[in-house]
Amino acid sequence: MGDALVSSESLAQGVAALRSGGVIAYPTEAVWGLGCDPDNEQALTALLRLKARDPAKGMILIAGDIAQFGPWLQGLDPALHAPLVASWPGPNTWLVPDNGRSHPLVRGGHRSVALRVSDHPLVAELCAAFGGPIVSTSANPAGEPPALSAGQVQDYFGESLAAVVEGPLGGLDQPSTIRDLVSGRVLRG
Repeated sequence: MGDALVSSESLAQGVAALRSGGVIAYPTEAVWGLGCDPDNEQALTALLRLKARDPAKGMILIAGDIAQFGPWLQGLDPALHAPLVASWPGPNTWLVPDNGRSHPLVRGGHRSVALRVSDHPLVAELCAAFGGPIVSTSANPAGEPPALSAGQVQDYFGESLAAVVEGPLGGLDQPSTIRDLVSGRVLRG
């Protein structure tokens, strides 16, 4: 892999853990994230329990390429594609009307699903190797600050994670901006 951000062994462990229903930790643009297969109810439940996160809040799905969100974007008004294409990849999370594709635990108490195409090379590599989007929520128990290092992830979660995909953060100071695609309203700046 040469100058890749993640070792092939670490990446393989992360993908194997995702496929077997485990919860993993991995670096994102600004903070460490927890992830799992967005279609595996057992994994989603485990992640929510691990974070002590309210299921009504929902979770973000992250991808390395907009094409990976094809099933989630099917049926979307073509005029609404432009803001997605213009802002991805990048630190922009969009609340997209749910077309029925999202698992209820991903959507939470919302009628939309939060989607982001990351420009972090490690995330792109992880999603490509997994074969699609994964859940992305900050690696911290509810009420604690997000982890900024693999060591902090270990302090928070110990042996509860199926894998930790090692790599650097993406260099941003703040988590992604969250906007509603239909209204354009910013929910987190």
